[in-house]
Amino acid sequence: MQDFTHFNEQGRAKMVDVGEKPVSVRTAVAAARVLVNENTFALIKSGGMKKGDVLTVAQVAGVMGAKRTPDLIPMCHPILIDGINLELHLDEARHSVEIQAAVSCAGRTGVEMEALTAVSTAALTVYDMCKAVQKDMVITDIRLVSKTGGVHGDYERKDES
Repeated sequence: MQDFTHFNEQGRAKMVDVGEKPVSVRTAVAAARVLVNENTFALIKSGGMKKGDVLTVAQVAGVMGAKRTPDLIPMCHPILIDGINLELHLDEARHSVEIQAAVSCAGRTGVEMEALTAVSTAALTVYDMCKAVQKDMVITDIRLVSKTGGVHGDYERKDES
């Protein structure tokens, strides 16, 4: 149990004390994908979904999700996020919505969970906006692409293309 920072001496969950850690600039990039059928893809692309502009609504939802991460993930610290850049684009070959979030802060703990929550929330919003026309969409490939800062150093996913 000594290697797990989120457990106390009794083996119960705890929030790690980051008060002694130095403040540093931290960034994280995460990505996700929503696979849709040809009809759904065409409706997203044309703006023909009855609920509205899927990509814009999902983008706003992703930003909101990142800001609410500590409300959803029990051991995440509330942090002051300096910036969130959420981008969504359509991949014609895959019939997919590609989602990427970049989150940054100057703080004592990283923003990986905020980036992952942003793409997850955006992907769920795409599903919600399109579920009236397709129920078998697949949310997939939620992943950390890169991170910088902190005592564990930088990370870059090797298989990212």
